[in-house]
Amino acid sequence: MGNFGKWIGGGLGWVMGGPIGGLLGFLVGSMVDSTTGQTTTGIYDDRRTTPGAFGVSLLVLIAAVMKADGKVVKAELDYVKQFFIRQFGRESAAEATVMLRDLLKQEIPIHDVCQQISRNMDYSSRLQLLHLLFNVSLADGQVHTSEMSIIGKISGYLGIADSDFVSIRNMFVPETDSSYKILEIGPSATNEEVKKAYRRMAMKYHPDKVIHLGDNYKRTADEKFKKVNEAYERIKKERNMP
Repeated sequence: MGNFGKWIGGGLGWVMGGPIGGLLGFLVGSMVDSTTGQTTTGIYDDRRTTPGAFGVSLLVLIAAVMKADGKVVKAELDYVKQFFIRQFGRESAAEATVMLRDLLKQEIPIHDVCQQISRNMDYSSRLQLLHLLFNVSLADGQVHTSEMSIIGKISGYLGIADSDFVSIRNMFVPETDSSYKILEIGPSATNEEVKKAYRRMAMKYHPDKVIHLGDNYKRTADEKFKKVNEAYERIKKERNMP
């Protein structure tokens, strides 16, 4: 299937079983890397998230978000396809879109899917999933109420802390005191507390935390880190901090 085997390179591992495996069915089972003639399942290290397991999890959750309002229109598919192109390149995007269309025809047991992901995926990768879901939901210029609701449920099912959900949400949908919320503090924090919060969040969202996911996700990992830096700079400017 073209470059799709490279996109999910590193093995599929745990997504081949459970509710995710049931959703994907023969589509994943029949994938073969055209350059090696080997299945993409291969040998994997189950101690951390592989690019393949992450990519498939992302596709399933994107489908769940798109189905949230009870209808999927062509414009949404076009927006998501453009996101795939920016993220993975044109050839892999075409193949990911084929998988997405198949997933959109199915009932997705969101709670069970998220439980499977939560049990098997490291926390930093789950934060990256959440960031990407907001990224995709903004493809048409706004995060709709139904999308916000389902992303909130997904976040909870994935075991993501409320403070982390609010932090990432404010990177996309700014609220009052959004810079503080991104750093997971309040406006009453002292300058020293602001600095400590920035160092903590910069470490939490540093791109190296998800380097094991490969180059395909580096750009969005960099974006998350940049948002933390921007929030810190805004607070520093407001307070005239050195």
